[in-house]
Amino acid sequence: MLKHLTLKDFVIVSELDLAFDGGPHGGFSVLTGETGAGKSILIDALQLALGARAESQMVREGATRAEITAGFDSPTSLAAWLEEAGFEQDDDLLLRRVVDAQGKSRGFINGSPATASQLREVAEHLVDIHGQHAWQGLTKPASVRALLDQQAGADTAPVARAYAAWKTAADALAQAREHQGEREDERERLQWQLGELDKLSPGETEWPELNHEHQRLAHGQALIEAAHQAGQWLEEDEASAARLLGRALNALEAVSDYDERLAPVIEGLRSASVQLDDATHTLQAYLGRAELDPSRLGELDSRLSAWMGLARRFRRQPEDLPALREEWRSALAQLEAAADLQGLEQRVQQAEQQWREQAGTLSRARQQAAGPLGQRVTAAMQQLGMAGGKFEVALLPQDTPQTYGLETVEFLVAGHAGSAPRPLAKVASGGELSRLALAIAVTTAQRRGSAPKAAATDLNPSTLIFDEIDSGVGGTVADAVGRLMKQLGQSVQVLAVTHLPQVAACADQHFVVAKATRQGKTHSQVTPVSGEARVAEVARMLGGDKQSGTSLAHAQELINQAVAEAAPRAARSR
Repeated sequence: MLKHLTLKDFVIVSELDLAFDGGPHGGFSVLTGETGAGKSILIDALQLALGARAESQMVREGATRAEITAGFDSPTSLAAWLEEAGFEQDDDLLLRRVVDAQGKSRGFINGSPATASQLREVAEHLVDIHGQHAWQGLTKPASVRALLDQQAGADTAPVARAYAAWKTAADALAQAREHQGEREDERERLQWQLGELDKLSPGETEWPELNHEHQRLAHGQALIEAAHQAGQWLEEDEASAARLLGRALNALEAVSDYDERLAPVIEGLRSASVQLDDATHTLQAYLGRAELDPSRLGELDSRLSAWMGLARRFRRQPEDLPALREEWRSALAQLEAAADLQGLEQRVQQAEQQWREQAGTLSRARQQAAGPLGQRVTAAMQQLGMAGGKFEVALLPQDTPQTYGLETVEFLVAGHAGSAPRPLAKVASGGELSRLALAIAVTTAQRRGSAPKAAATDLNPSTLIFDEIDSGVGGTVADAVGRLMKQLGQSVQVLAVTHLPQVAACADQHFVVAKATRQGKTHSQVTPVSGEARVAEVARMLGGDKQSGTSLAHAQELINQAVAEAAPRAARSR
């Protein structure tokens, strides 16, 4: 949960350090203040630390940069992610964001540089933020499905993967049917070309070997003559190299005892003599095997001509023919697979069957969660000025496979007793939508807070933020909102920006946001209040003179009532 929030030079806040301490679960904290004082600025700052988009307007006028630091208890669900990403792990999790006057930002997790994307990944484990326009998501199918799936604890990834596999198979089948004629022409062309190459059957290393052997046979006579002449010069002639070398060696050996400096020369001549003998024997062996083979030379001429002819026909280099043959074989195999309509149809059927199995599992989870969710929201509606109203979660079957499963999800609502539930967007007024959004937000949060401890891989944020979600609510409904949030704060941390005194009176921690002018510049400051100061702030929110005895007495009564109502619930929870 959120433990502290530090701001420096952010919008109209020069410097601020807030500590949140509402008990073991975080409790219920409120931010109040005059309209325009900057209550939502704190939520904006927290969102920036959690990876929201940075802009130059966030830097306080005259400052070079803005800094936001948010400290949380480190959730166990993040342990594996932090280790894999290379971030230091501790009991505390520190997120920091710095934005300069040009709008460029840098992020940090536990002191190490982090991208905005990484901050957003971390945020999913830490905070849920419900804004004053949260009701808008209640009319969007994707948002409604996500909410139900979260309540069902359902994993939608297997369905999405199965759908992608089905879609790929279905697209391949459709393309095969559409281009069947073109593929057949291409297949026949490739078969003919491969037939020509198969006749040649070019080996992978054959081309350089052919050239080498052809060159040797084409110059066979010259090679034999040169080897014979070299043999004569080395040994057979009277003045051959071997005889002359022997004479030189004999002359030097005869006088070698008189000067040791001749020893290296003699040793070199002896080595040369040995090498000459080796060369002579090698030449004799070469001449013994060397022969002219006109028929083999003709075969090579014919083979090389065939290589060159196919290379020119296919406009490739001769050495590329073996690779070209494999390339066309692969292309032909792909064409034949694509032309196998029966095989493609079977793959589509198999992929759809796998998708239906995964989607069926997801549907069963949704069906099990839909009824209880509707009942819980209906119960919350009774407390929020919609007595007799009813809320239902409808699962609407789809005719064709979808990435999200077998059905779409729609919220139905009946605003009063006796009316049939209808799609939310068609029957609810603006005020009702706000209250429904609040009922759903509180209900789903309560469900999550009371659920068993989530697995390490599950997202289960323990901090919930309501940013003026109670807008348009008043009277006894406001009392109910405060009680609901107070109750919710016993299982998770709740932070609310509110203008309702009934809600503020229920808080465990109360912060007042105010604007002040210093040296011609506007600054926003946040002060924790308790005791008389808190009573005065609730009196101001009531709309009367916060210094009058009547307003102060009313404010104190609201606070006392909230404390009295919370005591039995706290005792039961223990």
